[in-house]
Formats: sequence, structure tokens, C-alpha cells
Amino acid sequence: MVRTRAWRNGGAAEQDFPVDRISDLVADADTFVWIDYTDPEHADLEQVEEELGIHALAVEDAVEHGQRPKLDRYRDSLFLVVYDVGGLDDDGALVTHEVKAFVTEHALVTIHGADVDTTAMEHRLDANADVADHGVPWLVWALLDAVVDHATETVEDIERRIDDLEDDLFERGNPREQQIQRRSFRLRKALGVMRRLVVPTRDSVASLLHGDAETISDGIRPYFRDVEDHLVSISDSVEQLRDAVSSVLDTNLNLSSNRQNTVMKKVTSWAAIIAVPTAITGAFGMNVAFPGEGHWSGLALAVGLAVVSSLLLYASFKRRDWL
Repeated sequence: MVRTRAWRNGGAAEQDFPVDRISDLVADADTFVWIDYTDPEHADLEQVEEELGIHALAVEDAVEHGQRPKLDRYRDSLFLVVYDVGGLDDDGALVTHEVKAFVTEHALVTIHGADVDTTAMEHRLDANADVADHGVPWLVWALLDAVVDHATETVEDIERRIDDLEDDLFERGNPREQQIQRRSFRLRKALGVMRRLVVPTRDSVASLLHGDAETISDGIRPYFRDVEDHLVSISDSVEQLRDAVSSVLDTNLNLSSNRQNTVMKKVTSWAAIIAVPTAITGAFGMNVAFPGEGHWSGLALAVGLAVVSSLLLYASFKRRDWL
């Protein structure tokens, strides 16, 4: 599936035109186009390669899944790979969508799967039509800004989930250590994926800003700087949140250890209290003479010693907060 749009002199010109017209349109210096492919085959991109003069190596990378985030420069074009974040699924795993793009002087070609929604990019184009005269960099900015906004929303969602984890750590009567550990590991894994697939986009934007693409004029640079600032903020937040998750894991283990120590103290205290009556009854049960042997007074003495010593031990342990 392919969609096409063209702008001329900063205004929308036409859309849904055949791909074989691209070369004719971009021949006009005042015209630029956006070609959006959904799950294209290699043969589909060969047509774009011919129309725009895209390098063959870039086309090969475009049909290969699992590319790392990058910005490759060829003689007449750039090849950009970014990852759009779709948030966390029901299992807490990060949902990511690979988006690739060819960038030429008069054309932007985006390649992605059917699970990528370009509505956010289109909304940005419509809302910022006043800067459409900047051409292809305007299209690239809309793509990057949509990707960055989705990543920011995901980071904020992860931050809220970590706050919930921290609240659950000290929930009385229901520690749920294993559940907290499972959730923490999933969040840490999601942050690791973001650091590997989203944060490197900062380098691509920095390369665009610092002269790797001469077509970015001064009028559009503030928009790219805004994207770069958001990516720097995302990078810092990812590192901070990874530290926060590690802190939650360490705190959960420490709390678990403290709870085990508390249980051991209580078990030991009760064992000591039970041991005293056992020792007393054992002593009175030996085959030796003792005061009250064979009389009720002997029984009262044994029971009294057992009760008094148990109460003294209980009071002592209670005062030390062992019970």
C-alpha cells in the first residue's frame, strides 16, 4: 500500500498520484512530495529508487527488519531509521514500530508496517502548514516530532507505574514480593529497549542540526532543536527511571529480608517461651525426690514456675519488640 502527497510553493498541490509521476513532480524546484509505504516489497522500492535515485544499499536496508536507529548519508540522499513507541502492552512489554525513511532534496519516503499510524504526523503537518515552505525538512520534523511525543508519553506512563510500585512496597499486610519483582523487571526491560531503540535518535537529530543535511534552513532549525531537547530529556529520564527501578528492586529485597528477620525473631521468641515449661515439667518428671512429690502442692509449684517464667520471658521479648 502506498500513499502520495505533494506540495508546491508551500501549499498542498495534489495527493494519491502514481509513483511513476514522482520524478516529474520533483523536477520542479518549488515542489516536494511525501511517499508513504506500508509493508512494501523490494520491487515496490525499486520503482522509488529509479524515480529518486536512491542508493541501492539504502533500499536493501529498507526491506530488512530490525535495523538499528541511525542516519546514513549517501551522495544525494539520507537514510533514516527511527522507532515509534506504542506504549506498554498488557504484559508490561514495550511496543515498538520500526519506521524507515529516504530523505532527498525534494522528497520524503517513509516505510513502515501496518501497525504504524501516521495520523499524528499528518496532524502536525496540517497544524504547522505555515512553515510548509521549508520543504522536506518540514516533513522530517513532523515525523520525528510524532515519534518523540509518543516516546515522551511512554516515559511518563513508566514513571507512573514506578510510583505505583513504590507505593506498593510499603503496603501493610500484603507485601506481594514476587509480583513487585516481576513488575520491576518488566519495567526495567522496557526502559532498556527504549535506551537501545529510542535514545539513539538523539544522535540522528544532532547530525541533522549540525550540518549533515544542508537543506535544513535556519527557519526550521528551532523545530529540530525542540525535538532534540525532548530526546535529551527522554534520555535523562530513562537513566533516572532505570535507577529508580533498581532502587525498587533493592528496597523490595531489603524489606523481604527484614520481614524474614522479624518472623525469625518471633519464632525464636515463642520457641524460647515454650522451651521453659518443657524444661520445668521435665525436671519435675525425673525419678528424684522434690518438695511436694506425690502431692497437689508439687503440681501447683511446677505449673506456677512454668507460668511465671513464661510470662517473664514474654514481657522481656515484648519490651525488646521481638513479639
